[in-house]
Amino acid sequence: MNDLETSQLVALAHEYGITLEDHQAELILTHLDLVIEKNKVLNLTRITDRSSAILLHCLDSLLIYPSFVAVGFGQKDRFLDIGTGAGFPGIPLAIVSGMQGTLLDSVSKKVRAVDEFVAALGLADRIQTSDQRAEELARTQRNSFAFVTARAVAELHVLIEYATPLLKHQGSLIVSKAKPSDEEFSHAERAAELCGLKLVSRETFDLPDDAGHREIFTYQKVRKAQVKLPRRPGMAKHNPIYEIAGQATSARR
Repeated sequence: MNDLETSQLVALAHEYGITLEDHQAELILTHLDLVIEKNKVLNLTRITDRSSAILLHCLDSLLIYPSFVAVGFGQKDRFLDIGTGAGFPGIPLAIVSGMQGTLLDSVSKKVRAVDEFVAALGLADRIQTSDQRAEELARTQRNSFAFVTARAVAELHVLIEYATPLLKHQGSLIVSKAKPSDEEFSHAERAAELCGLKLVSRETFDLPDDAGHREIFTYQKVRKAQVKLPRRPGMAKHNPIYEIAGQATSARR
């Protein structure tokens, strides 16, 4: 990390309407340094070129932040990052928002690495981690989060099912995708209907230097689900919720 990179990240964020302070950019880039170093002994990312990583990890994570702002958030709100991997987008989002965050990944080695990053960055008072499955966490943290985020983790219908029991009423699921197919979006619409969520925005971005296309989907939890959630681990992927027709089992929000 150097002063030039800090200035570049601040300027890049500004181009996307994101106000990033120098000290926040420095922390985000320090996180990237830690990831690149740890990646020498633990496979955390395929992106090893530093300039590419700044775009595809740091800036890409920050693209979710305007959706926090659009929905409205307070520093007492909590967010959950599903499939956090090396801490993206969770750590950059915690840095820029000031919110409390829980970073979730089912791979224990990755979670232990993220714990190291969080401690080194001085963020242990605001960021927790967990290696539970989302369905398991929902049994102890039901209706606990104002936001659930995910970046390049799973199909939209799976993330909608994961997020529903974890979100507070009126809470928001914010998902970053590359180029979702029409079929994926159609399945997500059906899943959202069953889960009591509605699509409130779909924003499109292109990263600099032709680094990639992003779509940010924001779903809000507006009513009680028509199915009982969480289901057993694995069912969201192997028995998709959008295939469930007309079931109105008793459900807790």
